Parts: sequence; structure tokens; C-alpha cells
Amino acid sequence: MTQANNWPALVVAEWQDTRDTLHLWTQIVGKVKLAATPTVNHWWNSVLYTDARGLSTGLMSWNDTAFDVSFDFVEHVLRIRVTDGRSQSVALEPRSVADFHAEFRGRLDDLGIDVPISPTPVELQHAIPFAEDTVHASYDAVAVTDFFTSLVSADRVMNAYRADFTGKSSPVHFFWGAFDLAVTRFSGRAAPPHPGGVPNCPDWVMTEAYNAEVSSAGYWPGGAEEGVFYAYAYPQPEGYDTADLGVDGAHFDTALGEFVLPYRTVRTAEEPAALLRSFLDATAAAAAELAAWPAQAVRPPTQWSY
Repeated sequence: MTQANNWPALVVAEWQDTRDTLHLWTQIVGKVKLAATPTVNHWWNSVLYTDARGLSTGLMSWNDTAFDVSFDFVEHVLRIRVTDGRSQSVALEPRSVADFHAEFRGRLDDLGIDVPISPTPVELQHAIPFAEDTVHASYDAVAVTDFFTSLVSADRVMNAYRADFTGKSSPVHFFWGAFDLAVTRFSGRAAPPHPGGVPNCPDWVMTEAYNAEVSSAGYWPGGAEEGVFYAYAYPQPEGYDTADLGVDGAHFDTALGEFVLPYRTVRTAEEPAALLRSFLDATAAAAAELAAWPAQAVRPPTQWSY
């Protein structure tokens, strides 16, 4: 596969309706995972993961039933699999959020998985209850496959970046609240309480998410013509927003409060992965230097074989 195919064009205006619908579908599935897994620090138990076909919950359990749910963005179907061999599926096609929600809940019920979830989306200004949302009903399969391809490429670079830090770090994971792929490094120090203020999200959720000093980065399919890679520090140290990263195309977005590197800049670069990696490294270095992080080991890339 060529680099161009690894980093496809993904103009937000051309797939925004699909993106917004898919965002809400991932929230429905993500809320099931939140309810069916033990709580882990910073809500890491609630996330989805990129896999070889799309996004997956990983293994969950409800009562005595162990199961997983996965979005297959190659064949465009949602799969629910139980460890005893039973399974159900839901077609990913143009359909309303209300319709998707009803069928997904029905398929879970067929498998005896009656896990309750909060009925309303989070982190959105206009939160229509899932069961009532007939506004969002788009699904462009080609655009979704392109988005999946971009996730795979971003995931590869972000996992290599994560591997080179020996302090506490999150996995590379997909947060369905904001619809972004993220990875976070921790200084090892506590952070001041987060002020909250996220739409339709209780402040205590953000307090738990940001109870430690972090340098975080990710990929969000919004915020620019074709989406952005982003990076931020919490709490933000003095001088962070004016730091010279030395990364072509990157700048600090005062509205977002984050450094951004447009996805289009990455995908059209001669070496997309190298450019993205330089952005991740430079923003993490700025956060650590300006906040005087305790010494953490950053090691050169190593690939072991046995």
C-alpha cells in the first residue's frame, strides 16, 4: 500500500454528516462498555481500540456473559460476539441514531445482555436522546473506510511514540466522547482540579480524567479542512502556547487551547509518519521542559525478536 493510500484525503465537509452519525453510534456502544467494565483511572475502561477491521470494545462482561462489540469498517457491520459462540450483528448503513440504538439494544437483549446505559450523548452542545434522534442518519461507507485507514496510520505512529516513554502512559485509545484517538504521558505529579465546563458532561468526570499532570496528544477528524492532530498540557505551563516546536505546519490554536498539526499537512508530506512523530515528540518535550517534569526515560526505538 502506498503512503497516499495509508493517509487518504478526508475532507470534513464531505463526510461531516456521516462523522456526526458515527460519533453518536460509538457513544451508544461506548456507554455499554462503560457500564460493563470495572472503572479504571482516567476512564480508561470506557475506551475503544483500533483493530484490524475498525474499532472494538475488547472483552467485557455483564452478569455471567462475556462479550465484545466491534465496528467493522471494512464490511460495514457492527458485531456482538459472546464467548459461548453466539453472535448478533447490526448493519452499518444510512439509518438514524434512533434506529441504530433500537436495533443494537434489541440484539443485546437477544443475547441476554440487558446492560443499562445513560440515554443521552455527552460532550456535545445539542444532546438529543439516542432513542429520539432521527436527525443524524448518514453513513457514507467509502468515507468511513478512509477514516479507518487514517486511524490505522495514526495509531501506528502514536504507539511507537508511546513505546519510547518509560513513565506512566495511557494506551493509544479512542475516546467516543470527543471522537478522537489519543495517547497521554504523565509526569507522576498530581494536577489541580479540572474546571470542567464540557457540554453535557458532569464536572466530576473531567476531574477524574485530569487528576494528574499530563502531556496528551491525539487525532481528531475536525477542527480543520481535513481534521487535525493535536497536543496539549494540563495544567498548561507558562510559555507552552508560544513554544517554538520547529515542526512545519504546526501552530498553537488559541480557541482550542492546543497545538495543532492539520491532517492534510501530514498526509501530503514527503514522510507523513516522520512529520507526525516530530510533532508528538516536540510537544511532549515542550510540556516536560516548561513544567520541569521529574526525570523520565525516553528511550530510542527498539524492536525485539525472540
